[in-house]
Amino acid sequence: MVISYMIRHFIFTMNRMYGEQRMCYQDIIQNKYPSITIVVPMHNEEKVAANILDLLIKCDYPEGQMEIIPINDHSTDKTREILDSYAAIHPCIRPLHRYNMKRGKPAALNDVLEMSDKSLMIIFDADYLPPKGILKAIAVCFENPEVGAVMGRVIPVNASKNLLTRILDIERSGGYQIDQQARYNMLLVPQYGGTVGGFRRDLIIALGKFDPQFLTEDTDLTFRLFLNGWKVVYANRAECYEEVPESWSVRARQMRRWARGHNQVMFKYLLPVISSKILSKREKIDGIFLLFVYAMPFFLIAGIIDAMVLFFLGEAQILFNFGLISIFTVGCSAFGNFAPFNQIGLAVFLDGSTKRIRLLPVLVFNFFFNMYCASLGFVDAIIDLVTSRATVWVKTERFRVTKQ
Repeated sequence: MVISYMIRHFIFTMNRMYGEQRMCYQDIIQNKYPSITIVVPMHNEEKVAANILDLLIKCDYPEGQMEIIPINDHSTDKTREILDSYAAIHPCIRPLHRYNMKRGKPAALNDVLEMSDKSLMIIFDADYLPPKGILKAIAVCFENPEVGAVMGRVIPVNASKNLLTRILDIERSGGYQIDQQARYNMLLVPQYGGTVGGFRRDLIIALGKFDPQFLTEDTDLTFRLFLNGWKVVYANRAECYEEVPESWSVRARQMRRWARGHNQVMFKYLLPVISSKILSKREKIDGIFLLFVYAMPFFLIAGIIDAMVLFFLGEAQILFNFGLISIFTVGCSAFGNFAPFNQIGLAVFLDGSTKRIRLLPVLVFNFFFNMYCASLGFVDAIIDLVTSRATVWVKTERFRVTKQ
């Protein structure tokens, strides 16, 4: 299975280098745009709340066709005061204060689904810095009646802070510039990422809203849409800027939460994807790869431990299989180990910032860090499955200096 992921990385890289590139709808200019609700979930976001509200107000979108609903989700800092102060000045801002309901992004989005009457909902995390034209770039994609959700591209705004933020910057570049775009090119399963994107409000209500038990409501929505015959558009030129974690401990918690939520989705949708009569064969294959992406680190660690135990027990029988072992070792070293590095290297080249390629060797250490954190998330998801324990939403710490 590891070899399959290696091949997958290379296929996506080759597609971006030599394949026909599928364009989004951002070049379409029209006089009338659909009504939208911009949703910004917030929990103790006093450091960043004012920044994103200032930028959303300045966005280029027809007056009267948009509303902004920032969600104060059980905040204990000054988030509520900030939101109310903006609402008093700007009629398009309608804060939602939640204190007596289950905390978490899925539950908060369900409340907004009932509160809003607009046709589209566009989501931004609180630390994001949306550019002026991004709302039109996302909204225009829904002119295609097959599109259920749209995902833009995420770019770190604090990449220069330290080594970790630089690593996350080139990781993001590879994930969006290569992985997402190649899957969109090849009519596979581009993923709705839960921020810098949107969906049809009535459709999500018809599909049963969001499951508050899931920590990754975006991955859950991706598979629900595809299994019901809808498509997800990846808009590579709809770029938005985020604040990535600046400490390894915060990044570890974020990665563990992502892995836990993603594997929750994997347990739910693996059999439906395999048995679906709606998905094409290529969508099924890519969907399975996508579902297992946060489970693979656990199996890889288990395989390494198993190989070491067998070796020290004298059961590996390496000498008798030296030729075969050599072929697989050389093949893995020459192609497999470099597959994700090639993907990231090409992404950095396409972005025009080739100096970042010098960080590629450091990704080896980050690979083991991510593998460990994702494995912990996989174990968490197994415990969730066996014990049916309730999930608790853990917010990612912000590092931005509070706006005065």
